[in-house]
Amino acid sequence: MKQLLEILGFIALVQGVAGLVHEFTDWDWGFVQRLDVLDGYEVYASVALLVLGCALLAAAESRASR
Repeated sequence: MKQLLEILGFIALVQGVAGLVHEFTDWDWGFVQRLDVLDGYEVYASVALLVLGCALLAAAESRASR
């Protein structure tokens, strides 16, 4: 379970960073900008992914201490 949380947290962090990098530099990589439903809300979705990634990594760390 700990490894799954770490993997999901890492993926969320990378996708959040990729979305912000895409918005501010126009590099074409990441998943957030490819979703049409998020059109106009890419920055908010990227920040939400960053927060989710941090929360998942914190949850994985707390599972390790048990």
